Amino acid sequence: MRDKTMTADEAVSRLTSGMTLGIGGWGSRRKPMALVRALLRSEVTDLTVVSYGGPDVGMLAAAGRIRKLVAAFVTLDSIPLEPHYRAARERGAFELMEIDEAMFMWGLHAAANRLPFLPVRAGVGSDVMRVNPGLQTVTSPYEDQETFVAMPALRLDAALVHVNRADRLGNGQYLGPDPYFDDLFCEAADAAYVSCERVVDTAELTKEAAPQTLLIKRHVVTGVVEAPNGAHFTSCAPDYGRDEAFQKTYATTPWPEFAAWYLGEGS
Repeated sequence: MRDKTMTADEAVSRLTSGMTLGIGGWGSRRKPMALVRALLRSEVTDLTVVSYGGPDVGMLAAAGRIRKLVAAFVTLDSIPLEPHYRAARERGAFELMEIDEAMFMWGLHAAANRLPFLPVRAGVGSDVMRVNPGLQTVTSPYEDQETFVAMPALRLDAALVHVNRADRLGNGQYLGPDPYFDDLFCEAADAAYVSCERVVDTAELTKEAAPQTLLIKRHVVTGVVEAPNGAHFTSCAPDYGRDEAFQKTYATTPWPEFAAWYLGEGS
């Protein structure tokens, strides 16, 4: 078992333009912002981004790094519609596959299990089929003959996620109220990079927390990045909440001005 620790820049150096990249978290909660910032400082572009979107999507869209986005929403939670995403979308900066939250989840499940698709009821009878004409339906081969949406697998070349704790081997632990779907992002990807608030010894992971908090298993992890405050300005409960003042500044500042400061060497 090897030590998988690396820096954020080292993790991003393994990414290439044109990849399909999954980003964990949910809206403005537990987003791997230290990794996103490192990605923005790189020259990687032309990405297909798969995300329950928040400022990760907003920043990458504003920076012109996204070719296609697969998402159920893009929000800052306390600010319902991510403004930088909205501006990029309104100017037609990228292709969008907008699907239901449950469809998104089952797409990750299909990819994690190396299946081409999974049948889901979500989306049936809704405009999701109209706005995604490439989606197909499938009929149950059994007596019920029910028709489902055949949600395609959301296979990822790489995934970026953030958790509260991890060990050097790649086991990742969440301590907040919600695991989101970070485990599925890692399992759906060919390579997964996990940032964490703190790297600890393996024995420490279950010293004061239940084994069920070990969300991410080492066999699906390629690299571990220790990044204290690495989800800021999004929340990472119970370590810290969302920095609402910082988020407001981000949301109300033109991207070139914000990026010059946020991505500056002294930031």
